[in-house]
Amino acid sequence: MGREFNILALIKGEERYVYVYDDASRAPLLETFRSQADDPNLSLSWFDAAVLTQKVREQIAAAVRW
Repeated sequence: MGREFNILALIKGEERYVYVYDDASRAPLLETFRSQADDPNLSLSWFDAAVLTQKVREQIAAAVRW
């Protein structure tokens, strides 16, 4: 079986945040949310990062049920 990828997207005004990751990349993905929320040049807020983190957890839970 080939590698499986997860996709997570956030549309915020004119900006698009799209994340494609595999199961082994979850920890770096969460760190990416943190660093992007901390970047004053991006509109991604800490609230957005929290919502995205929750969505990752929901994707994990859905995968476990399968």
